[in-house]
Amino acid sequence: MKTINSKTVLFVTGNFVSHLGWTAWQKYFEEQGYTTLAPAWPFKEGTAAELRQKHPDQNIASLRLKQVVDYFENIIKTLPEKPIIVGHSMGGLITQLLVQRGLAEAAVAIHSVPPQGVITTKFSFFKATWGPLGFFTSPNKTFLMSFPQWQYAFTNGMSLDEQQKAYDENVIPESKRISRDGLTGAAKIDFKKVHAPLLFIAGSTDNIMPASLNYSNYKKYRNEQSITDFKEFEGNNHFVLGLSNWKNTADYILNWLANKN
Repeated sequence: MKTINSKTVLFVTGNFVSHLGWTAWQKYFEEQGYTTLAPAWPFKEGTAAELRQKHPDQNIASLRLKQVVDYFENIIKTLPEKPIIVGHSMGGLITQLLVQRGLAEAAVAIHSVPPQGVITTKFSFFKATWGPLGFFTSPNKTFLMSFPQWQYAFTNGMSLDEQQKAYDENVIPESKRISRDGLTGAAKIDFKKVHAPLLFIAGSTDNIMPASLNYSNYKKYRNEQSITDFKEFEGNNHFVLGLSNWKNTADYILNWLANKN
C-alpha cells in the first residue's frame, strides 16, 4: 500500500460557485496539521456577490477546461511537494485530469463531473445540466444559475432559508465553454494508466451528479497497481461542501488519507 507523505492540500472548486466555499474545510484540515490552499479560478477572485455584479463577464465566459487544468498545474509546480488534491464537481474532473498528469500525491473527487465517455441515463442529470451547457445560446455570455436551478441542482432537500443563504454566499457566473468541454477530448481520462491513490465520494440525493454516475466514473479505472476507492453518503446533495454535516465527509477523507500510510 502506498504511503501518503504530503501534508499539502490543494482544494479545487467546481463550476458555478465561489472558491470561498472551501474556507471552513481549509481551517479544519489545517487543524489536523495540513497546509492548504483553495485558489480562485482565473477571473474569479472576489466574493460571490461581487462576481454576480459583473455578469455577464466576458473574461469568465472565455475560460476553457484545459486552460483551468493548466492553471492548477502551474500552481502545483510552485509547491514544495506534490499535494493531496481535493476537488468538487467540475473540480473533481479537474482533479482527475491533474492525477492523470502525475501531479498528485493522492486525490479525492467529490461528486465529480464525469470524464468524456462516462454517461448516465438519469433524468435529473439532464434536467440539471441543460441550462449550464447553454446549447442554442451564445458562449460569449456567462451562465448565472437561477435560484430555482440552484434549488434543484445543488440544494434539494434543504429549507428555503438555507437554500437562499447558500445561493447568496456561493453562486457566481460561469463559462458555458467549460461545461461543454466536459463532453470533449479535453476531459478524456486514460483509465488504464498508473495513478496516485484516488477516492471518489458521492451523495445519494445529488441531482446534478447522481451517485450512480460517480460510481460509473470510479469503476472505469482499471489499473490493478493503483488504489481507487468509492464512498457514497446517504442523504447528501450536491451542496455537500456546505451541508451541516460536511465534517462527516471531511473526516472520512482524513481517515482515508491516514489509512493509506
